[in-house]
Amino acid sequence: DEEEDYMSDLFIKQDVRPGLPMVRRVKEAIQKEEKQKEANEKNRQKSIKEEEKERRDLVLRSALGNENKGFALLQKMGYKSGQALGKSGEGIVEPIPLNIKTGLSGLGHEELKKRKAEEKLENYRQKLHMKKQANEQAADQFRIRVKNKQEERKMEGDLRKSQRACQQLDMQKDIDVPKETWFWIEPEEEDKKDEEDKEDECTSSDLSVSEKLHILTAYLRKEHFYCIWCGTTYEDSEDLSSNCPGDSAADHD
Repeated sequence: DEEEDYMSDLFIKQDVRPGLPMVRRVKEAIQKEEKQKEANEKNRQKSIKEEEKERRDLVLRSALGNENKGFALLQKMGYKSGQALGKSGEGIVEPIPLNIKTGLSGLGHEELKKRKAEEKLENYRQKLHMKKQANEQAADQFRIRVKNKQEERKMEGDLRKSQRACQQLDMQKDIDVPKETWFWIEPEEEDKKDEEDKEDECTSSDLSVSEKLHILTAYLRKEHFYCIWCGTTYEDSEDLSSNCPGDSAADHD
């Protein structure tokens, strides 16, 4: 062999960039590993199950021939390949599919699993439905509470307005003491140590705001011919009954 000429064109054309030999070695190692995997896959012995599956799939893909006794009998009765079964051709065309059981579980286990899954799903749906109903009921109760509070605040405002009107009209008639202590708006600094006042407070506290409002408006209509809803003092009871719509806010709406 002749010695390599380092000044030849072959040597000059070689790529001598740093790092390239390492890249080549990595690529060669990867290619070698892939080839080894392919060789191992070819040489690997198939398991019994895999061989059975391949043979079964091969048989299922192939059509029945005359050597099959059942198919031969059908042909003698006029059956042709691809034709539906039955005298009028209303039967099936494709064979009944083969369902191979490969697991170790007993018969009916799959149906049991399916039934349990359906029951679990149904229970989950019922829980969602019950939760939705509970949320809707809570929302309805919240709306009712808010509405009741709004109505109560409105009635409290109407009661205060009625108390002021009652105090003013009573004083115009030189009435110094209200018929009931709560008919007038009591001053904040009023002394309430008297026993009779305490009894009156207990009696008035037993009444709700709506009951107080109903009693006070009836008193104003009867004694002063005054309607807080109209804001008008009528001449007499006949004038009140003929010109005032009613004795509640609902009647005036």
